[in-house]
Amino acid sequence: MLTYSDTNMFEHNLQIAKIFNQIADILSVEIENSYRVTAYRRAARFLSDFKQDIRAYVIQGKDLKALPTIGASLANKIIEILETESCNTLTQLLRDAPLGLIDLLHIPGLGPSRIHTLYYELGVHTPEQLLRAAKDNKVRELPGFGVKSEKTLINTLEANLRNKPSFKLALAATYAEPLLAYLQQSGIVENVIIAGSYRRQKACIHDIDILSCTEQPEKVIDKLVHYPKVSQVLSKGAKRCSVVLEQKIQVDLRTIDKNSYGSALYHFTGSKSHNIALRQRAKQLGLKINEYGVFKGRKKIAGKTESSILKAVNLPWIPAELRENNGEIEAAEKKQLPVLVDFNQLKGDMHICPTVPLDHQYINQMTRQASKQNFNFLGLALSAQAVLKHTKTDPYFIDQQLELIDIINQTNSVTLLKTLQIGILENGTFPMSDSTLAKFDVVIAVIDEHFNLSQKRQTARIVKAMDNPHFSILAQPTGALLKEREAFDADMYKIIKHARQQSCALELSAHPDRLDLSELYCQMAKSEGVKICVSSYAQHVAELNYLSLGIGQARRGWLEKADILNTLSLRQIKRYLGK
Repeated sequence: MLTYSDTNMFEHNLQIAKIFNQIADILSVEIENSYRVTAYRRAARFLSDFKQDIRAYVIQGKDLKALPTIGASLANKIIEILETESCNTLTQLLRDAPLGLIDLLHIPGLGPSRIHTLYYELGVHTPEQLLRAAKDNKVRELPGFGVKSEKTLINTLEANLRNKPSFKLALAATYAEPLLAYLQQSGIVENVIIAGSYRRQKACIHDIDILSCTEQPEKVIDKLVHYPKVSQVLSKGAKRCSVVLEQKIQVDLRTIDKNSYGSALYHFTGSKSHNIALRQRAKQLGLKINEYGVFKGRKKIAGKTESSILKAVNLPWIPAELRENNGEIEAAEKKQLPVLVDFNQLKGDMHICPTVPLDHQYINQMTRQASKQNFNFLGLALSAQAVLKHTKTDPYFIDQQLELIDIINQTNSVTLLKTLQIGILENGTFPMSDSTLAKFDVVIAVIDEHFNLSQKRQTARIVKAMDNPHFSILAQPTGALLKEREAFDADMYKIIKHARQQSCALELSAHPDRLDLSELYCQMAKSEGVKICVSSYAQHVAELNYLSLGIGQARRGWLEKADILNTLSLRQIKRYLGK
């Protein structure tokens, strides 16, 4: 039952108009029935200009269908939004929209028809890809664009991306973890944890959010302020403070009561849009959620743990990495959330980078560490470039290296895979014969030159390479380096579909400078049934730990154990790769 509220006049009109415009935008991009699009647009315009509060209009018992542009279907949606602050039609459209499409809708100055052209004719899925295409003068050639609009788009995208200072996750960890240990060792905190995008395992984060459960908030605040690596104190209050470390990264500390620990942790972990969606769900149930707990009227019914927050709104556990409002709440409601992959489920690392020729001491160090991590196998990825160099003076060099691996495997508990890392030539072939490639268990192919080919040529190059019967895994699938190099221009959707046809896998490089694939492409691969191989690219023993970063990225991409190639046994891996 709707009742009067003290909200601002006409706020509901604008809220409903915004939702109707969002629906129309998505339908327009998908070239839906133009009548439906027009109906939502006209209704949105009417509501924006309507001189009465639509909520009051409904409460007074007036018929919405009597209003211009409002039919029975739209009237029902208006009632739904007024009662629940959400719209099931919009929720379904957001969930079912092609991956990446919604991100493009958020770019200022681009309408639905232009986005349709960019998405479907140019094959761009992310703002970064669009910026690359615009800089390559590809946008100006499309219908509805020109040189001027292309330059405007470049300026808009660069401004948006430039205004988001960030730190690579691994780099942020080198600052965050020592600070966390410093606070933990103080003896004045019961619990202390890093929340925010760091806990969600985003590839790049903007700041460090720390929550501390304590009965002595002033002492914890003082402890942080006197941390040796603090260069500036931005603010200091009774229960919170903000500082900047020497490395220029901001730290925000909040002290909380133990009875609100779970609600505060949930609130400061989830993205803004996830938290809004959860609050809307709570409101539908007659509840209120904030950082202090879940309330039914004035009575607090949950807050000590994150699980209690979700239980209060009739939801199962939602892993931190998924709290982005990308359909996780709807999936949780239907009990369709994935059981995310865990680091302990990995059975090996298929892409480490040994020196060539192989070094016994290096192999022993790597296998000992792999054994400690309960791995069954390691992929010794010989560099094709280095191998070809040695082969010029010793034609038997490859056979000697592979024979050495056979000898080591006779006494080693960790199986060493005969793996080759090889560059894909510009024409989609390899600089080695098929007979040589056939000697290896796994052939990992990579784009390591000619990054600036057109999308059509780059895509065709990769697709042709996948047609080689010895091709196993595409490494560095987009060629991107975090904060350093944009992805090369290729149609990843087409590449992923072809990988499925040819039983190839895509690699998720866990190297902290890459974390390539993105969560978007992980989800694409999952939806197509393409296996992802999480690899460390380790050159040294300590770098095997990079795998944990890769697992974090895989979890953000909704990947489960069954989606990850190197959670399988060697027999299963060979069967998938057609070996």
